[in-house]
Amino acid sequence: MGSSAAIPRPGRACSSYLLRTQQTTALLDMGTGAFAKLEESIEYTRVTAVVISHMHADHFLDVIPFRYALKYGPLERSGRIPLWLPPGGEAMLRTICGAFSSEGSDDFLDEVFVVREYDPSEPLEIGDLRVSFQRTVHYVDAYAIRSERGGSSIVYSADTAPSREVERFAKDCSLFLCEATLGLGSEIGERGHLSAQEAGEMAERAGTHRLLLTHYGSEYAPGELVDMADDAFPGTVAIADDGLELSV
Repeated sequence: MGSSAAIPRPGRACSSYLLRTQQTTALLDMGTGAFAKLEESIEYTRVTAVVISHMHADHFLDVIPFRYALKYGPLERSGRIPLWLPPGGEAMLRTICGAFSSEGSDDFLDEVFVVREYDPSEPLEIGDLRVSFQRTVHYVDAYAIRSERGGSSIVYSADTAPSREVERFAKDCSLFLCEATLGLGSEIGERGHLSAQEAGEMAERAGTHRLLLTHYGSEYAPGELVDMADDAFPGTVAIADDGLELSV
């Protein structure tokens, strides 16, 4: 749904990924512009749960328009949607929402969401998906997310610099959805992101079956990013774009 880094590419949204099985519709992240992309894909009331990797705006900000749709929109949903935030995320989100004008005595979020913080050491069961977490190397606490069902698995890197822990977490996964924020460039000093080549190197060491690059800007052509990752990863490399659908 959303494949851009913090500065959205023209016509694109920031991080958001829709996982669908016959029983479950889970959202991983809801960055800027993600709710409009969600509406293009499904009826928003069908979402089973939302899981946020970390509390940078390009990964969670569209929780707010989602809230407005659930409260005021034309589609009705029975029951509230679980909103899973990283440790410390609830206080931050409630502080942001506390700046809005009051709409009555009810809490801004709790009318439509069941707001919870996940324990990264414990997996979640969301419908027929098993969801687990691994801390990444980023500027704030951030967590890669592994979603498993049957013999299939998708690992979403969230935002990370090169990390052996994330590589082990992604071991043998069916699809590695990995950030490539730096494109063909590099990062000096404190690290928090990957180049396309580093994404390929991590995928190769993890032994993932397929690599899908995401969280990238408009500075480089998508084909250039794929070529750079392909030099490091012997498997199938593709690049995410809003509206892309894959079967795993």
